[in-house]
Amino acid sequence: MELGHAALVAAGAFAAGGVNAVAGGGTFFSFPALLAAGLPPVTANASNTVALWPASLSSAWAYRREALRHGRWAAILVGLSLLGGITGGLLLLATSNAAFARLVPWLLLVATALFAFSRQIGGAVAAVKRRFGAAARQEPGSIGGALFQLAVAIYGGFFGAGMGILTLAALSIQGLEDVQELNALKNLTSAVNYTVAAIVFIVAGAINWPFTLLMLVAATIGGYVGAQFARRLPAPWLRRLVVGMGTVLTISYFAKNWS
Repeated sequence: MELGHAALVAAGAFAAGGVNAVAGGGTFFSFPALLAAGLPPVTANASNTVALWPASLSSAWAYRREALRHGRWAAILVGLSLLGGITGGLLLLATSNAAFARLVPWLLLVATALFAFSRQIGGAVAAVKRRFGAAARQEPGSIGGALFQLAVAIYGGFFGAGMGILTLAALSIQGLEDVQELNALKNLTSAVNYTVAAIVFIVAGAINWPFTLLMLVAATIGGYVGAQFARRLPAPWLRRLVVGMGTVLTISYFAKNWS
C-alpha cells in the first residue's frame, strides 16, 4: 500500500464516517477513494461494505428498544434483509469488474437522486398514505411492502448507497409514522444487510484487508468527530456537499466508462 493511496483512502473513510453521523451519504466519499487508490470496482465495493459494517451494528444496537416494539414485522424485515443481503452480495461477486465499472455511474446516479430528492420522496409517500387513508394505516406486514423491502435489501447487498432512504420509504408506505421507530427499523435492516453481505465478501476473499482495516479506524474516528460537530454544522450545507459530490462523481464515471 503506497503512502499516498493510504492517505487518500483514510481521508475518504474519515469523511464517510463524519457525513454518515450527520446526514448520511458517506459512500460517496469512501467508495471513490478506493477506486482512486487503484482497487478494482468489485473489490472496492466489497471492502467499503466491510469497512462500514461496524457502524451499522452500533446504530442498530442504539435503537434496539424501538425496533423490538414491532416484533413480528421486525422479524420479517430481518429475514428479508438476510435473503436480500446474501442475494445482492452474490450478484456482486458474479459481476465482472468491467461490467460493474459500467454499472457504477448508474448506481451513483440512482443514489445521488435518492439523496437529493429524499424530501420529495417522503412527500410522495405521505400523499399516497393520505390518498388511500385507512389502507395506508394498516399494521405493517403486507406482501407488497415485503417485496419492496426485499428489493431494497438486494440493492443494499449489491451496492448500498441510498439504501437507507429506500428503506424509510418502504416502511413509511407500510403505515409507520414515528420517526424514531422508522430509524430503528431502518438501522436494524441495514445492520443485517451489511452483516450478511460482509460475511459473503469475506468468505469469498473479495476484500482488500489493508485498506479495509485502515478504513475501519478512519471511519470510526470520523464518525466520532462528525457526531461532535453535528449540532454546529448546518445540515443543508452538508446535504448540498453530498449531492454536489455525487453529481460530480456520476458525471465523471459516465465520461470515463461510457465515452
